[in-house]
Amino acid sequence: MPKRKNTFSSWRRHLVQRAVHSGWSWVQRAGSVTAENPGRFRFGSIGEATRLAFPLGTVFGEPWIRLGSYCIIAEQVTLTAGLMPDLDLGPDPILSIGDGVVLGRGSHVIADTTVTIGSDCYFGPYVYVTSTNHSYDDPHQPIGKQWPRMEPVEIGPGCWIGTGAVILPGARIGRNVVVAAGAVVRGTVPDHAVVAGAPARVVRRWTPDGGWQPPLRTPAPVPIPDGMTPKQLRALAELDEDAVARLAALEPDG
Repeated sequence: MPKRKNTFSSWRRHLVQRAVHSGWSWVQRAGSVTAENPGRFRFGSIGEATRLAFPLGTVFGEPWIRLGSYCIIAEQVTLTAGLMPDLDLGPDPILSIGDGVVLGRGSHVIADTTVTIGSDCYFGPYVYVTSTNHSYDDPHQPIGKQWPRMEPVEIGPGCWIGTGAVILPGARIGRNVVVAAGAVVRGTVPDHAVVAGAPARVVRRWTPDGGWQPPLRTPAPVPIPDGMTPKQLRALAELDEDAVARLAALEPDG
């Protein structure tokens, strides 16, 4: 059996790999877009500490795109305002994104008419938001050649939009709404709701009078107390169920 010829020795391959990874990390840092380093982009506004990761998706109409502060725009995210580049869209913003928004990798936000995303919204990967839909009124014309329908989209603050969800034109999503992965949302979604399915429907909702209906199946997570040290957290993690139960039964001092 002839021995397999190895082009590089193991140590050379290791050096090349480290060089490639280091080089790509440098490219990602250098190619990211911020208010201080916008590159060729001229956004209507881009807030403090907001970063668009490199490589970017398609971005055009940026003079009509306003990004809040402390936003994270992941790799390959598409942000567009208008049907195509180089249009004059008037004095008002078309796409507005609030503070602290996270757009997951590969997501698309297509704002041919106004799209508003409230502060502190988190999007999973590959979410698709569009204010434009194809029309098929004329049975004799190819659908792609018919003039599209446009309706504004509004996503309230504090929402979680799951992986692969689709937000269609005319959607009005309230505050602190969970959109399940793969859901297709159209129409109005009330505050504090969970929606799932295609088309999406409300599967759970919170109201001041009734709380969560149907009731939550698991208790709410308990936040880590202020002042808790990593050493204390490790010690708690090593406790068995009996020890945790005994600690829970202890009454606080006073």
